[in-house]
Amino acid sequence: MTLSDVVYVCLGLGALGAAVLPRVVSRRPLSLPMVFLAAGVLIELLPVGVPAVDPVRDRLWVEHTTEVCVIVSLMGAGLAIDRPFGWRRWSSAWRLLGITMPLTVAAVALLAWGLLDWPPAAALLLGAVLAPTDPVLAGEVRVGEPLGTERDEDEVRFSLTSEAGLNDGLAFPFVYAAIALAAAAGTGWSADWIGSWALTDLLGKCAVGLAVGGGIGWLLGWMFFRARAPELRLSEHMEGFVALGATFVSYGITEVLHGYGFLAVFVTACVIRAAERSHGYHKVLHEFTEQIERLLTAVLLFLLGGYLVAGALSALTLLGAVVAVVVLLVVRPLTGWLAQSRTAMGKKERAVVAVFGIRGIGSLFYLSYALGQDPFGGLERELWAVVALTVVLSVVLHGAMASPAIGHLDRRRDSAELGGRS
Repeated sequence: MTLSDVVYVCLGLGALGAAVLPRVVSRRPLSLPMVFLAAGVLIELLPVGVPAVDPVRDRLWVEHTTEVCVIVSLMGAGLAIDRPFGWRRWSSAWRLLGITMPLTVAAVALLAWGLLDWPPAAALLLGAVLAPTDPVLAGEVRVGEPLGTERDEDEVRFSLTSEAGLNDGLAFPFVYAAIALAAAAGTGWSADWIGSWALTDLLGKCAVGLAVGGGIGWLLGWMFFRARAPELRLSEHMEGFVALGATFVSYGITEVLHGYGFLAVFVTACVIRAAERSHGYHKVLHEFTEQIERLLTAVLLFLLGGYLVAGALSALTLLGAVVAVVVLLVVRPLTGWLAQSRTAMGKKERAVVAVFGIRGIGSLFYLSYALGQDPFGGLERELWAVVALTVVLSVVLHGAMASPAIGHLDRRRDSAELGGRS
């Protein structure tokens, strides 16, 4: 038996598992990411010789694989949202983006600086990397497929999905701020970078992402549903792989123009969705992206499990573990609750939104990207240890809690509706 034979077996079992497991774990205190994470740990423990991926050594591979997984999931999330865009309709998303995200960046950076004694640039990077929630691992708490029932897009599911879709792009300015701060520290402390960062990385690249994403979404929406030539009206042919084309075109053009591709992909998906909101083609596109996302997630979580066994946490200190736990159990719940303090949601709904800030593949991408720009004082292993532990804890904790929590809210809502009718 050769190594390639083992890899083929793992790939085959992974693909089959990605198809079967979502139905098996449905409504149970278990999730697909938890299963694949455990499988990665198990395979690495067995004497079969499967090599573990090291994100420091294999940084470029990790960066691009996680990048593809995130943009595919962003397209799927945007296509799934039925709610029309609007400042009031999306108010819960704006609160989470405008309050929870910057407060999380600041709180995590202060923890890393104060507890871990990391330099400000590395501390800010950790805050930026762990601030965005994840559209990839949030399957149990995000909206259902397009044209679903009202339950599939209640305020809790919508808040968490829209937040994850947008903050994966809006984390980039904070990452660039950390990179700029690291460069400034290496050449002598200076605040000269702040002006160019605010103008270019904060405002300019966000504007490019929004404009390109909206423009490509409008053009593709017109082509899919209203083009005169039937060859261009792809909605009549019901081919799901078109979603990948839309994803890569939107992301690639935005990145070429030096904008935020993550933001553009989500905006593109939302605009395509709005072009013909009730058309069944959205289901086809969403189902295809969901299948690709599930496969990529299986591979990445499997590799993360192997990395855990191979020494991911060897550089972890007790205080680093404390930071990871505090991020999930204190920082996110407090900042999430604060953002929702004046919304119409009940206390239990607000609690679920506050707690379920899932960390995952997006954090892995941002860290690998940033470390390709600067070594951050040789703290690569320490950064990976804290981030890996945070993601693993999020996968286990949120994966076990998601189905029971959402199921409780659904039953509570059903009981209230039955009581109202009687």
